[in-house]
Amino acid sequence: MSAEATNPGAPIRRRGRPRIDLRRLGRVALLGPVSRDRLPDALAHVAETHRAHHPDADLSVLHRAYVLAESSHRGQMRKSGEPYITHPLAVTLILAELGAETTTLTASLLHDTVEDTEVTLDQVREQFGEEVCYLVDGVTKLEKVDYGAAAEPETFRKMLVATGDDVRVMSIKLADRLHNMRTLGVMRPEKQARIAHVTRDVLIPLAERLGVQALKTELEDLVFAILHPEEYAHTHAVISAATATADPLTALADNVASVLREAGITAEVAVRPRHFVSVHRVRIKRGELRGSDFGRLLVLVGEDADCYAVLGELHTCFTPVISEFKDFIASPKFNLYQSLHTAVVGPEGEVAEVLIRTHRMHKVAEAGVIALGNPYAADGTATSAEPADGTAHAAEPADGERADPTRPGWLSRLLQWQQSAPDPDTFWTTLRADLAQDREITVFRTDGGTLGLPAGASCVDAAYAQYGDAAHSCIGARVNGRLATLSTVLGDGDTVQPLLAEDAASGPSPDWLDHVRTPVARIAITGWLDTHPQDAETVAGSTADATGPGPQPDRAARSAWSGSTGTAGRTVSAVVERPDTTVRLAGCCTPVPPDEVTGFTVRGGAVTVHRLECPVVTRMEAVGRVPVVVNWGDAAECRVTLVAESFGRPRLLADLTEAIAGADAAVVSATVEPPSEQRVRHTYTLQLPDAAGLPALMRAMRDVPGVYDVSRAQHPAAAV
Repeated sequence: MSAEATNPGAPIRRRGRPRIDLRRLGRVALLGPVSRDRLPDALAHVAETHRAHHPDADLSVLHRAYVLAESSHRGQMRKSGEPYITHPLAVTLILAELGAETTTLTASLLHDTVEDTEVTLDQVREQFGEEVCYLVDGVTKLEKVDYGAAAEPETFRKMLVATGDDVRVMSIKLADRLHNMRTLGVMRPEKQARIAHVTRDVLIPLAERLGVQALKTELEDLVFAILHPEEYAHTHAVISAATATADPLTALADNVASVLREAGITAEVAVRPRHFVSVHRVRIKRGELRGSDFGRLLVLVGEDADCYAVLGELHTCFTPVISEFKDFIASPKFNLYQSLHTAVVGPEGEVAEVLIRTHRMHKVAEAGVIALGNPYAADGTATSAEPADGTAHAAEPADGERADPTRPGWLSRLLQWQQSAPDPDTFWTTLRADLAQDREITVFRTDGGTLGLPAGASCVDAAYAQYGDAAHSCIGARVNGRLATLSTVLGDGDTVQPLLAEDAASGPSPDWLDHVRTPVARIAITGWLDTHPQDAETVAGSTADATGPGPQPDRAARSAWSGSTGTAGRTVSAVVERPDTTVRLAGCCTPVPPDEVTGFTVRGGAVTVHRLECPVVTRMEAVGRVPVVVNWGDAAECRVTLVAESFGRPRLLADLTEAIAGADAAVVSATVEPPSEQRVRHTYTLQLPDAAGLPALMRAMRDVPGVYDVSRAQHPAAAV
């Protein structure tokens, strides 16, 4: 946006680009530069593409918007050396390819004028109406502000607030980032990496949430090429080699089309190539790629019932792979996606994945909310921009708030919790965690209402979703009429009734953070713990096990013993020079030798020991708590929790446990979270015969193929 606009005073050289579709544009951007042809009319391609989706669209408003944008940006150049007007034109073309309605395209052409030129919002409102002005203003509020590490978090906080009012603002932002990613090669490598990281962590998940798969897949490939150039080059070589050989899917597609014709089903059958990241994921999952792994069969039909008819024919005439069947028509994804997924074995033994959907489903699968048109039009269909007299399409509600019927429930909840995030870093961390959730459930309240929660949510999440901060006093819940603990994971369709204590002054336990999945619950619990450090330390310390006295260097010293309740045996000792003092190892950071540690006196006179880097230490010092000097006694066996981050693959769990056993560590407990985008998170609680062996154990786990990080578990209470 404005960061790329300059005014060198040099004459403008107008350049166009070949008429190619969105997917080819992305492939060209990845595979290298192409020749640029001069277009006699810079707007011709946009207009032609828009008319293909909206034959009756009024193109005069687009011409007026282009004239204003071109004249206002005249003299400005992008860092690539092109006239700046090529950027809004490219963004508008991307949206036109996806079928955006005229209002969105008009705002897209003007999306940088208010920020980068002397054009004002009043001028936009006067010439193009209230709706276009609203969208331009929403995009303008996302301007880059260079104020350090918080710049990106704050920018995206603004973006989400703007998106909550109108999802079309997000559509323009996504297209804007896509074009900037295509032309990122002119920037310094470190800036490319920073922008790519933000795109990967926030914009790609948001594109997935909004269902805009066409933008999401291309952004994934561009990020992949920047952040993992060696793996990208290998994947590129693999795909190039595959294209030089016969594609087994082509013959299978002809076979499928013949079967459907004989069954009297009108359908289009095509081979849909996988994008780079998809091929990379398949290669990691399966090791050696088959010829049919480079694409999938796409079957398009007219009606929903035809989808199931196609499925029946395929499963009758070919051998189905039942484990690959998924019905996203009966149960659509949270991002509007609908399709039938299956896999069949062809005559030559090739296994092919098949996507079955209607033409309407396919449009929504590619363009998501963009395919829904103007959400504020009276009939819910796409409409043109307002006339020059400023008349709006639809009347605003009396209270001034806009009710967007296309806004999904997850976005409404996201807008709710972002207001409670105390600082940009907390917002950023929580946003990334929330976007990692890829499935939703609906649970019922006893009063007949419903709660939308992410998959894996617990009774703690339900309590905060229903009662807000009043859930601090929750003591349990009833799930489907039966008493349940707060850690109980809820299923789709469950009925939940959180139970609150009569004493409203009671607060949450740090252990609750082990069970929450929703940002609103995590922020509320963390906020309470931050403002009640003494109570939080008392609750956390009470869970530590004190199984007996340790070695005493002198009569004034007492020792702490780590381990879970009910575990006997000598463990690591921590020593403080205070008479008759109970010492506990904090459960939030699980300190063991040779960690550098400190301690704090908590309620009852006990001393809780923390690692120096534990965020609780910073919080305690901030409220004036005086640290206590702590030393390690004789090192013996210890218990520690490790988290292994890895790419999913066969035998990964077996290889990890073998590495753990090879280090003479005993597995006390293990948790493997469901894979998310081919990444798996393992959590192990381990008993070591000697704390000194911990670094070697972590190195052995990191050496397991597919594991890219092993770290000490950090209690979520400390995450800020």
